[in-house]
Amino acid sequence: MQNWITTPITLELLRGALELEPTEVGLLPHRLPAWARRQYDDPQLEMVESQPSGVRLVFSTRATAVELEVRPTKRVYTGAPPTPDGVYDVLVDGKLVDQATVPGGNVLTIDITTGAISQRPGEIGTVQVSGLSGDQKTIEIWLPHTETTELVALRTDAPIEPVAGSGRRIWVHHGSSISHGSNATSPTGTWVVHAASLAGVEPINLGFGGSALLQPFVARTLRDLPADLISVKLGINVVNTDVMRRRAFGPAVHGFLDIIREGHPTTPLLVVSPILCPMHEDTPGPATWDLDALSRGELRFAATGDPADVPAGKLTLNVIRDELARIVGQRAAEDPNLHYLDGRDLYGPADNAELPLPDDLHPDGPTHQRMAERFAELALNGPFGATASSGPGR
Repeated sequence: MQNWITTPITLELLRGALELEPTEVGLLPHRLPAWARRQYDDPQLEMVESQPSGVRLVFSTRATAVELEVRPTKRVYTGAPPTPDGVYDVLVDGKLVDQATVPGGNVLTIDITTGAISQRPGEIGTVQVSGLSGDQKTIEIWLPHTETTELVALRTDAPIEPVAGSGRRIWVHHGSSISHGSNATSPTGTWVVHAASLAGVEPINLGFGGSALLQPFVARTLRDLPADLISVKLGINVVNTDVMRRRAFGPAVHGFLDIIREGHPTTPLLVVSPILCPMHEDTPGPATWDLDALSRGELRFAATGDPADVPAGKLTLNVIRDELARIVGQRAAEDPNLHYLDGRDLYGPADNAELPLPDDLHPDGPTHQRMAERFAELALNGPFGATASSGPGR
């Protein structure tokens, strides 16, 4: 019989999470602090900020076997193809050695046509890893990036201890579902995490699916985090939720950047515009489910706005890019550590011809890899990364 040692799960063992909330079965990692969560009443953001994109357990041990008890929350969209179980990536000394899924758990059912949400409680499951060497090593367990995960218990067959800071630069990133990792096949396969790995930086991912809407509480969260590098990928959710017009967008971007600069006056700050998304390049939002595709068992999106409304202030991705480039150019005259990257340099027309967006909105796994390689080259290992000299914090 295995002689298990149970170690309490604390923030010392977690990276990428800002808080742990006690639940009736364990602890729920959050990517927004409690004070920020109190400032919104939005089921979409509530769901996605609790999905642990970029969150991982990290510890040092001689253990040859590890068990992590969890209770996942799965999403089911009525009428849509089933969502695959979330993947746990297990790394030893930085190398992927195993992957696992946990069936069961809570089920969150979302009605596509009405937006109604219901939840059915489920059982606890276990991630099991065995056959590891008995040498001292660093183990990382990356949690599923799009599956809310309550942490119940961590067991090993040898003692564990937290790993001291890596000494690597801390990169804090904010963005939409593309940054969150939608359609990536595993948590270390999202473009943000893979880019961080390629550049040797420590990521904190505040990508929130459908929810990058220039909220001040997100800017204040970015302001208060330690960071050597900060990037904000803005625009697609503002268009596909149709939440503001051009007249409001510019001042909102200025305010968002102003708040970040309160805590990081000289930290390299990169503004990234949207990647290519043909349906929204010149057509405003809102976006909605493509019901014709859904009737064929396909999950796709469609833009429903009218291009004729653009002169009156409706936003498209081309309008957003022009505005972001103008704002950064204006501010950079007094802020030499502020930079701009056109998202089409990460995924543009030629990429779309080769690797079209499978649901017309989100990149697939190979596209995440391509975006990661380009972001590492153009930003993290390029002029943006090279200017990092202010150190973490304020």
